[in-house]
Amino acid sequence: MKHWLVKSEPEAYSWATFVQEDGTAWTGVRNYQARNNLNLMQPGDLVLFYHSVSEKAIVGLAEVAALAIPDATAEAGSPWVAVPLRPVQPLSRAVSLAKLKADARLGELALIRQSRLSVLPVRPEEFDAILELGAE
Repeated sequence: MKHWLVKSEPEAYSWATFVQEDGTAWTGVRNYQARNNLNLMQPGDLVLFYHSVSEKAIVGLAEVAALAIPDATAEAGSPWVAVPLRPVQPLSRAVSLAKLKADARLGELALIRQSRLSVLPVRPEEFDAILELGAE
């Protein structure tokens, strides 16, 4: 099992909307590295849901529901894909970007090193540390 992080502006698509809709196909990714990450996702992989821009915090835990499919928001025949995600649970406490940066265990976290990428891998030890911070 691999672990991932996806980013969404809460004003555009929030955790609350994701939960209300009981999941979504993660569409609209138009970066090749992020697309490659979507293609690597497997059903059952766990995904951290990050509110970007205004909130800058990890707020929930989701799960990959199925393999990547063609992105319905892209032109037919384009290389863009989407991955169906479903909510698992909110974190007890949101984990802010400042808290992530302050934790020595997370110094190599892709979110910190590649802050503009919208779909990122998370190493198992980083994932566990983030869940620990979200449970405090």
